[in-house]
Amino acid sequence: MTTATHPRTYATVTGPHATFVTLDGHAEPVTATGDEDIRLAVIRRATDEARRTGAPVELVTAGDRGEHHLLVHPAGDLSFVPPAAARDDDDAGDVEGDEDLDLGPYLELNDTSVSNDGEEVREQTPQPAHSPLSQAPAAEPPDRPSFLSPTTTTALRPTGWRGFLVDLGIRVRPSAAELRRAQQRASVSRQWAGCRTIAVANGKGGVGKTMTTAMLAAVYAREGGGSVLAWDNNDTRGTLGWRTEQGLYDTTIRDLLPAAPRLLAPTTGVSEISRFVHQQVTDRYDVLRSNPELLATDQRITATEFDVLMQVAARFYRMVIFDSGNDESAERWLRMIDNSYQLVIPTLATAESAESAALLLDALRGRDQRSAALADRAVVIVTQSEPAGATAARRIADGFDGHVRAVQIIPFDPAMKAGPLRFDTLHARTRDAWLSVAASAAEGL
Repeated sequence: MTTATHPRTYATVTGPHATFVTLDGHAEPVTATGDEDIRLAVIRRATDEARRTGAPVELVTAGDRGEHHLLVHPAGDLSFVPPAAARDDDDAGDVEGDEDLDLGPYLELNDTSVSNDGEEVREQTPQPAHSPLSQAPAAEPPDRPSFLSPTTTTALRPTGWRGFLVDLGIRVRPSAAELRRAQQRASVSRQWAGCRTIAVANGKGGVGKTMTTAMLAAVYAREGGGSVLAWDNNDTRGTLGWRTEQGLYDTTIRDLLPAAPRLLAPTTGVSEISRFVHQQVTDRYDVLRSNPELLATDQRITATEFDVLMQVAARFYRMVIFDSGNDESAERWLRMIDNSYQLVIPTLATAESAESAALLLDALRGRDQRSAALADRAVVIVTQSEPAGATAARRIADGFDGHVRAVQIIPFDPAMKAGPLRFDTLHARTRDAWLSVAASAAEGL
């Protein structure tokens, strides 16, 4: 048996439509722009995966033009993966030698052809003998200046007394804090290719998972322009819907599940998802609710059902943040971990909730390689639940330092204790703390 030497992505191409499966197992639709060939859009999406990992990835395509195995490099170059190296013996099927594979439709899109031994050869697309392009090349035209100026990032404007001086016409440099906030806003407003997912998890209840989910969703949506979903992935009385605004329809995840095939249809409009989620008007994200009035036995989600819901979420949103339950053995909890790019673990400044967070990290490191990587790259949030708890919060944070990628402290804020979760109701220093948490999590996406 021969094993592929590069990580694999998959694409199914049927006519003008395609579905792309990322290295992490996310299935997402691929859409061509204008008159673009859908195969070029697939190659561009695979190139994004290669750039994200910094190494070539194998693209396995199937559909109306047969099955192909291409090696996609971070620079966008393509090379042929011979059948013997591309497939295990047990799934080679009826595919014969490389001379029978029609790679032309893909390679022509990249001006690349491949020799029989798999070596990549860059060449021009052949032209007819009578074509003017086949004659001697004309002299290069002289360079001319562009009439367009490059777009730059909006200049940072100082605030507070510095902003007052700027209004008077006095030039003042932004403070270190303002520069730091500007960098964090640039990080959280980034638009990634494909849907990004964050799991908020801790096996103990009452440690701030729902609060963390809502605040992260608010930061990413407000700074990045919306298209963020907060998903209450909870079998046991998830309360995200209680602490956020209700939309026009009283719907939950159980209503979305049977509608998933229709929502995944190519002709479905983007606004159709609004019937099943709840818009947060000021904070600009949507909430997919569970039903806290039902027992866990009445609203369990299987792994297969979760995967279908994830396809819907990836179709309509650029980012999904999971508010998880306390049952770490539930199928939906495990599939959440399998489908997440980043793990965020909230804890209060108490020994019990911190120990629960540490045990979760230990369990993930022993589960599998991918879960261990999530644990190593996790962001731990220590929330100061009482006004006088700063020392305890720092002690807990120091205990996690060096065991995860980042540790952040959220100061005490009465607006987070109970009632609706809205970003504008927080103190300025609390908003800055959540912006810092979101920027730390964005580094893992």
